[in-house]
Parts: sequence; C-alpha cells; structure tokens
Amino acid sequence: MYSEKVMEHFRNPRNVGEVKKPDGIGEVGNPVCGDMMRITIKVKDDKIKDIKFKTLGCGAAIATSSMITELAIGKPLKEAEKISRQDIADALDGLPAQKMHCSVLAADGLREAIADYRSKIKK
Repeated sequence: MYSEKVMEHFRNPRNVGEVKKPDGIGEVGNPVCGDMMRITIKVKDDKIKDIKFKTLGCGAAIATSSMITELAIGKPLKEAEKISRQDIADALDGLPAQKMHCSVLAADGLREAIADYRSKIKK
C-alpha cells in the first residue's frame, strides 16, 4: 500500500520537533481523520533556514510532514510556498488516493507558517 520511501519517512522522520523562537508557525488539521500538524520555521535572508514539525496522525501524515521539511529547507520563501501536494506525493514515490489529504495538510501547513512569518514582518 505504501512506497518504501513513505515507510522510511514514517519510521525515521526528519526534522521532528519545534524550531526555537520560530519566525512562523503553521497549524493545520483534518477533523475527519484527526490528523494535526504544526510546522515551525526560521527565516534568514528570505530563505527557510530551519524547519521542524510535530504531527499527530497516521503514517502518511508523518511521512508527508517529514518530506515537506526536506523539500523546503534552504529554499526561498516564494519557492517554498509553491511546493504542492503532488510535489510531496511524488517525492515519496506516491501515496494511496485515500491518503493524498495528508500531502495537502503538509503543503497547507508550510504555507500557513510562511504567511504567519510575513504577517509579523509587516507590523
């Protein structure tokens, strides 16, 4: 059902935890399945310098959270916020159709963290 890459990110997730003194926080959830994600970022020179996640959910939710951190780290904000649910699924060598909502949550969580950062620097 799951690719080996999904299983690898589930068993050994990358960037778990929370960035100290984050510049942006994204919190998203799916009330239907119960998955909850919190993504924190540190920004320097308009790039994601550090990113971490905390996820409560299924294996696919953990794997997509882990993958979004790997795809986003070091990227300029404009590039990072364009990472799509399909980009995440492709990087994991695919997700079952019923688990694609997990990649949506991960992409939305990152975009929310970036939006939170931007709202703070405009003040």
